[in-house]
Amino acid sequence: MALDPARHAVFFASDPRFNALLGALPFPLRPLESIESSRFFTALANGTPIYDLPTLRRYVRDDLELISAVRPHLVVGDFRLSLSVSARLAGVPYFSITNSYWSPYARQRFPLPTHPLAQLLGVSAAQALFRLVRPIVFALHARPLNRLRREHGLPSLGSDLRRVYTDADHTLYADVPEFLDLPFLPAHHHFLGPLLWSPNVPLPDWWEEIPGDRPLLYVTLGSSGLHRALPPIIDALADLPVTAMVATAGVALRTHPENVFTANYLPGEAAAARAQLVICNGGSPTSQQALAAGVPVLGIASNLDQFLNMQAVEAHGAGLCLRADRAMPADIRRAATTLLGNPAFRDSARGLAGIFARYDSGRRFSELVAGLRPKTGARGARC
Repeated sequence: MALDPARHAVFFASDPRFNALLGALPFPLRPLESIESSRFFTALANGTPIYDLPTLRRYVRDDLELISAVRPHLVVGDFRLSLSVSARLAGVPYFSITNSYWSPYARQRFPLPTHPLAQLLGVSAAQALFRLVRPIVFALHARPLNRLRREHGLPSLGSDLRRVYTDADHTLYADVPEFLDLPFLPAHHHFLGPLLWSPNVPLPDWWEEIPGDRPLLYVTLGSSGLHRALPPIIDALADLPVTAMVATAGVALRTHPENVFTANYLPGEAAAARAQLVICNGGSPTSQQALAAGVPVLGIASNLDQFLNMQAVEAHGAGLCLRADRAMPADIRRAATTLLGNPAFRDSARGLAGIFARYDSGRRFSELVAGLRPKTGARGARC
């Protein structure tokens, strides 16, 4: 933990269904309900708002009950959008952690996520349509939180969804400034550097038995990947002279080739450090594990968050992105072969690893918390 326990009391709140992955924590764990993962990912897949107004109202009620019980001097959230309201109602400073590609100050284009329109119109036509309607889509997604804010006398955040995702007293980016073009950030927006985390799971029995005579790949689609893409990935690897470690995230596989070793979950940082290529859903958590180890990334992306992350990875020459709704085994095999065979991708990944290594996210977070530490009458910040 980055914060000094002698000066800070930390309380961690999450839905109990994630407790098994968190393992033992050095601070108290409080239950805080969140929507089911299936509902979250269905909304992402359909392009509909993730949170409706009744859900956000319930979140605020639960937030305020927890804040009243803990009485923190600081609230830190990671995509708990209701905190934009509840922390302000409680009069507590609020830090929001997000990725820089969601910054309203980022200069970038918005790729078309996987959507039925792509199947109906084709990717090119659907991308052109998405370019036209994207501001309307963002406004629709921003509406529930703006309505909630009005109910509590708070001003609207406007129609740009990125402002909804990043609203806080201090916005913390789990990235480095070299990753994306953000030339004019306000003073309350800060770069922490990558936040690397792996589930607290034991190593599988085969961990020490993996042959070392072929390139080693780490494959995971995590909890937010398009799970039906996993069998095509494994089919693609079956015909390559590689060995693969695959974290299935509970996806049942009827069979797999001899060069594939599977487990429900793997310690991602350790797996990425052993690999010559990481194949993932394109999201920032696994991509950062790979890039921190100087390993290129093949992203099989489905939602907009993953496409935005991989857009930056590709721009740095450290990986390739495939659409999860179009990726066939031949496409995956071709991309993997290109990434393994062209040393420029590994060189670019190693360059990003050098940049990542210059950032101490824990120390930076501690500095920001210290700037808010109460001057008198308190033992230290309670988060």
